[in-house]
Amino acid sequence: MNASPAVTDRAAWEAAGEWYHAWFTGIVLMAVSRRGPADAADLVFRIFRRQQQATFLPGLAKLGLSGLPPAVAAARYHYLSNFIGGVGVEYVEESPRKAWIRYPPPRWVWPGPAICGIPSEVNAAMLRGWHANNGVMLGRLGLGFVCTGQTVDGDPGLEGYYIEHERDLAEEERLRFAKQEIMPRFDPAAAPRLPSAGWPAERLAKAKRGYAMEYCRSAIEAALALFGPEQGGALLGHAARLTAMQHVHATAAALGVQDFAAFLVALARGEGDAARVEAQPDGSTIITREAVTPLRGIADPAAFAAWEGLLAGALAAWDRFARLQRIAPLAWRLSGR
Repeated sequence: MNASPAVTDRAAWEAAGEWYHAWFTGIVLMAVSRRGPADAADLVFRIFRRQQQATFLPGLAKLGLSGLPPAVAAARYHYLSNFIGGVGVEYVEESPRKAWIRYPPPRWVWPGPAICGIPSEVNAAMLRGWHANNGVMLGRLGLGFVCTGQTVDGDPGLEGYYIEHERDLAEEERLRFAKQEIMPRFDPAAAPRLPSAGWPAERLAKAKRGYAMEYCRSAIEAALALFGPEQGGALLGHAARLTAMQHVHATAAALGVQDFAAFLVALARGEGDAARVEAQPDGSTIITREAVTPLRGIADPAAFAAWEGLLAGALAAWDRFARLQRIAPLAWRLSGR
């Protein structure tokens, strides 16, 4: 049993990307509501620092930005990488030592009314985790980031600029806030561009899915390290269950499926994994996957249990009388009451 043939790979990738994007936002909101702003800010800091250490320098090379002045390289990286990930972003280069970026509303990371649940310090932790550390990663300790607005505070976007100073900055100086400054108007014609030959629409759609799944991986690893397998796993799993209950029907529609077993197969396909369904004599169905790519590189059993919360939540909203039981490492039996 497979996804509807009318649903392209691109549509499946986009549906999976939205699914994991929603879980990522749910994880942060769950941390805010269950553990408070301080713990949530610590979690977000760790997520974005982990992402930066894994992707920033390789991304600079992949995007052809190595060798540019550090402020320009950092700002162009954020512009192009977020564009690839489907995130709205703007760019203005004032000089080789000063370059602006702006994330206008609606914010990708806190979609819809979810932004109302994000405290200012939690959003700022994202900047501390990544933007303030780009100079360190580049070996240019004079590079800092100045935030001139945060959407969560009611400003018309998250914006700020990279600026290279004549001296090295102390750690606490690498991020500062200057609400009185305003980014100049964005001119799309003057913005950096991806080589069109290297980034066709299909590759962009696949990259957007990878962008969302990678943030989920970082969130899982950071939550388990910060809160421990028991408490961190419970937080991740509860966020997974609630997110899946809210999104399963829209995701199924995007995948072009109308029964739950087909949904699981189609979602696996969107994630980049093969899966199959086998009908059983007793009327149950066995769904088997070859892998769980969203958890690639994470060995902690608590992570797998949390990910299974997506399956449990999806089924709870689909048919509250049905049951899904894992019968092998990557196989589940779907049955009625």
